[in-house]
Amino acid sequence: MAKKKITDLVSELLEDFLAQEGYELYNTEFVKEGKDWFLRVYVDRASGDEYIGTEDCEKVSRFLSEQLDREDPIEQNYYLEVSSPGMDRALLKQEHYERFKGSQVEIKLYQGKDGTKNICGVLHDVSGDVIKVVDQQDKEWTLQLSEIAKAKLAVIF
Repeated sequence: MAKKKITDLVSELLEDFLAQEGYELYNTEFVKEGKDWFLRVYVDRASGDEYIGTEDCEKVSRFLSEQLDREDPIEQNYYLEVSSPGMDRALLKQEHYERFKGSQVEIKLYQGKDGTKNICGVLHDVSGDVIKVVDQQDKEWTLQLSEIAKAKLAVIF
């Protein structure tokens, strides 16, 4: 089965269970690293005001493992990993940017813009596929999501 179809299937298998438990699917990836395959599932609290704990991940892992054993959609051996997206979570979808408006972010661009590929600042606005970030020098950056190689929440201590 193709990687995309596996991630779609995982989403379908988890949809009702996650909603019932107060979780949401943040991201799913099925990747090969070296000789091993990994099915990684990142879950978050639907409310967004609490963090996911190990017990939560274990509950989702047990449920998903049973569903995958029943469906048996993956031919090769793989490792199932269920975790939270973490404090420095990647921003992967427009919804992620919307959810974390007002937060500190770290952005890496595919191509340099105004002499830099790295922008750190506050995510001020999201409109369609355009975001606005204000950096520490109060410079406003207007970026297309397609320009962004990687974006994540900054961890501030």
